[in-house]
Amino acid sequence: MNEPIYAYMKLGTIAFMSYPDIMKGEGPMLETIKKLAKDPYFTAIECSWIKDASVRAKVAELLKESGLTVCYGAQPRFLTTGLNINDLNEEGRLRALDSLREGLYEARELGAKGIAYLSGRYEEETKEQSYMALVKSTKEICRLARELDMQVELEVFDYDVDKKSLIGPTPYAKRFAKEIRQEYDNFGLLIDLSHFPLIHEGIEESVLPVRDLITHVHIGNAVADPALEAYGDAHPRFGFPGSANGQAELVQFLRTLLEVGFLNRENPPVLSFEVKPWREEDPDVVLASCKRFLDEAWRLV
Repeated sequence: MNEPIYAYMKLGTIAFMSYPDIMKGEGPMLETIKKLAKDPYFTAIECSWIKDASVRAKVAELLKESGLTVCYGAQPRFLTTGLNINDLNEEGRLRALDSLREGLYEARELGAKGIAYLSGRYEEETKEQSYMALVKSTKEICRLARELDMQVELEVFDYDVDKKSLIGPTPYAKRFAKEIRQEYDNFGLLIDLSHFPLIHEGIEESVLPVRDLITHVHIGNAVADPALEAYGDAHPRFGFPGSANGQAELVQFLRTLLEVGFLNRENPPVLSFEVKPWREEDPDVVLASCKRFLDEAWRLV
């Protein structure tokens, strides 16, 4: 592709994945966000919860100054706490929903226009009951988000490997999103290249059925062989031993997103790295490697 990548997308990274020290809403939050805000490669950034209100206020001011498009991922609110948005125990579901509501207000404070989250556990014997609980929770958060003029996005995860989330296989994600969209047009799906191998789907299988429901995209890698290091939803860097996604997969993914019109010049969407340093790897080096990998893939598109 000869045209600049920024003509078709807003490029970001998930701050709490690139720098896992802040994933629990604590740690060197302001320093990390400032580092990313100073990096001219990025035109978007994805943040998550910030437990300290005074730090959150400083980050909000910094993001306002940066000119970055801000996104908010509520996934750590569930993944680090065990909360389940489709919990069949009503008390547990409401606790998760309360956390998601808090996240929505926090997202607005940080300057984000919406919030992303993930479904809770997949259990074959109770999947329909869990599905209905997820529908109920999602409609409640979409209702609040609509009042605040904000968007809601569900990220599609694996259902039987690592996170074992209800949503889930792409046909199930399509069914769910279409049901929510009947009532709430501020809802969409977030898909992640690194999850496709874990969902046991090819790129077209994961994209084409939901092409009109996608509102946000992540790119990353995975190891799908249980005998190898970083197996599961560990988001290792591109080029990691045993990688399921290489240059060919990223190029195909970008081409597919162009073909279906998701990547476009009129209203460029957010596309972010979801890559995490493995063990003692240097986060700065891993992020620099991601940039080089994407630049080369774009050249080949």
